[in-house]
Amino acid sequence: MDDEVRGLAPGPARVQGHRRFPWGRRAPRNEAELAPDVLSRTYAALDLGTNNCRLLVARPTADSFRVIDAFSRIIRLGEGVSSSGTLSEAAIARALEALRICRDKMVNRGVTRARLIATEACRAAGNGPEFLARVHDQVGIELEVVDRETEALLAATGCTPLIDPTAHEVLLFDIGGGSSELVRLGRPLPAEGGPPAPKIRAWISLPVGVVTLAERHGGIRVDRHLFETMVQEVAELIGGFAARHGVSAIDMHMLGTSGTVTTIAGVHLGLKRYDRRQVDGCWMSEGEVTAVVEQLLAMSYEDRVANACIGRERADLVLAGCAILEAIRRAFPCARLRVADRGLREGMLVQMMRDDGMWNAP
Repeated sequence: MDDEVRGLAPGPARVQGHRRFPWGRRAPRNEAELAPDVLSRTYAALDLGTNNCRLLVARPTADSFRVIDAFSRIIRLGEGVSSSGTLSEAAIARALEALRICRDKMVNRGVTRARLIATEACRAAGNGPEFLARVHDQVGIELEVVDRETEALLAATGCTPLIDPTAHEVLLFDIGGGSSELVRLGRPLPAEGGPPAPKIRAWISLPVGVVTLAERHGGIRVDRHLFETMVQEVAELIGGFAARHGVSAIDMHMLGTSGTVTTIAGVHLGLKRYDRRQVDGCWMSEGEVTAVVEQLLAMSYEDRVANACIGRERADLVLAGCAILEAIRRAFPCARLRVADRGLREGMLVQMMRDDGMWNAP
């Protein structure tokens, strides 16, 4: 797995094995400025997904990191890719606009090291390479298209701190826009410093996400029959993995990361507006998850739009996400689910900081 950061347009100098950020519009920083004291280094992690563009900017602390800036926007880069095979011009324009905001935030925060990744939409689109070239030329950043194994590892790395230390097994799931990852985890590896490291026992990436599933079946008017059709489609993709890697639900819990599961948690908590502080790390029982899914199925599209934790941007996607989750739950019955409002970006930050020797390796 290539762990070199592909940052911005290539420059001659490197810091900690990664490209310096020339940004194309400002004079280069000197080496002393680029390599300050360990705890004042500034890192960035960008995840350009099928549905969202997300950025975190952070500085290391004694045992983790402190976020100093963030950005998240639904851009639907993968809209229509499952049928057309290409990224549309409208989707590209939305992505370029979001990426310019991310670039400016990184410049303003003095980021010296970053990892900027793209996932399923860019993997699947025939014009993915042309899009990456436009990002390089028009925004001044170079995106790294990661494979599905890397995506699963990064999600596990970012979510490991939320594993119940008394659990013997954990099933992590990340329901994305164009793909979904399942990772079977053992107890985290001990670490003398920094976040714990994941112990991955098995993983699979499913070629389906909320955007692709909703586009195939429709997400605005979803009745029970249509919902079950979506569940069965996903179940067929999970079956082989579940047969090989299914484990007893005793001393096991699920750990979910994605807009689907955080939306479910927000609805369960009855939030008047989404609040990450209440959602990240919250526990839900099997019955509580079922109750929210049933509640969402009973809602009209207009009701979903009006819900503060769903909104117009997710109203046509949330039931496709629930169908993916339902297929996972049926394949891996489990009494407890922990919700993570974290994932790939946090995993990238931990990996970069650990590679730089911020904490002792596990």
